[in-house]
Amino acid sequence: MIHTYEDALSWIHGRLRLGMKPGLARMEWMMERLGHPEEKIKTIHVAGTNGKGSTVSYIRNMLQEAGYRVGTFTSPYIETFNERISVDGKPISNDEIVTLLKVIKPLADELEGSELGGPTEFEVITAMALYYFGENTDIDFVIMEVGLGGKLDSTNVITPLVSIITSIGFDHMNILGDTIEKITGEKAGIIKQNVPVVSAVEQQEAIEVIKAKAKEENSQLYQLGQDFFIVDHQHNNGESFTLKADNQTFHNLNISMKGTHQVRNASLAVMALNILKNSEIVQIGDHELAAGLEKTKWIGRFEEISKEPLVILDGAHNPEGIKSLVDTIQAHLKEKEIHIIFSALHDKKLDTMIGQLEAVADNLTFTTFDFPRAASSNELYENSSKGENIATLENWKDAVKKGLDKITAEKNAVLVITGSLYFISEVRGFLLSK
Repeated sequence: MIHTYEDALSWIHGRLRLGMKPGLARMEWMMERLGHPEEKIKTIHVAGTNGKGSTVSYIRNMLQEAGYRVGTFTSPYIETFNERISVDGKPISNDEIVTLLKVIKPLADELEGSELGGPTEFEVITAMALYYFGENTDIDFVIMEVGLGGKLDSTNVITPLVSIITSIGFDHMNILGDTIEKITGEKAGIIKQNVPVVSAVEQQEAIEVIKAKAKEENSQLYQLGQDFFIVDHQHNNGESFTLKADNQTFHNLNISMKGTHQVRNASLAVMALNILKNSEIVQIGDHELAAGLEKTKWIGRFEEISKEPLVILDGAHNPEGIKSLVDTIQAHLKEKEIHIIFSALHDKKLDTMIGQLEAVADNLTFTTFDFPRAASSNELYENSSKGENIATLENWKDAVKKGLDKITAEKNAVLVITGSLYFISEVRGFLLSK
């Protein structure tokens, strides 16, 4: 029986033993039994290799500026499990988690004995979110972030107002496929009949897959670089840019989140809301769009956790994420001495990621953390050039303390801690407690 919040989390995380079971049959069965809560909510669906969380956050903040109440479903979490289901940026309560699970667990138990089999952890959490949002009639819009892929992801039971595909990269290839075309095909699976789609993918072969799927579904496609354009981009304390689309221009937009990739994410968010505005689904002015963008922050994404000494956390967990981090370091920290601490999961493209970090690091330290798929510090070292500026420390807390001592002694230094989001989550909690 589920009595406490701890009971609830223990049972939910226990579903991990089922692994990943792509497919929508179990979700569709649960939605039917719950009275189709996914049909009661107005949703925006966000897929992509990187940039999903930031794009969700930009959209949420702009909608809130316009006076709307906004639910979000995101993954993974950085500070607390509850943040996966949030309203106006505030995680739902422990009691609400328990109440939701008391609704979903009997369905999961019933599925266990059926030919469909029991739902996975992510399916359970998705069902909880959809039921929660469906039952809360005061929530105006819900932004749903895809967990993995798109076509067979448990969030794909929704029919959104607009779909967004942020980027395409080589991640989760054992599940999504080993070519850009295959990976894009999975992510483009969120495109629905007559539902507009906004894309910032950059590879031409990926764009062609999305175009073909949009045509098949009679979905209007808005592609960055073809249908809307970023101009006058400048690096400052954050980023500033102008966005041009059709006969509309959004001048002098500012974001506090650093990096060219964040400009692309912000542009996607503006375009998606502009489409809904032009369809008279959303009422929002240019001032509210601009204010929402500027207020947006996303923890664990080039986050300055400390200014003196300067410490930055960035959950760059795949080659594309590392490239964005390196580009941002070169744009915003070029006068600094760069100390990097890195830890990653062993099933990532470690040699590619490490090679990129070595190009900008004055000092690079490899470490590990307590997670089943975490690479050891020695495994990371073996994927490096083994240069004199590279070190290993198996205990990540020791690595962080040593890094802090180094940059405190050197006035013009910065400590960048990056890699797996699970790693960043642990480090962030440790640093904030200090």
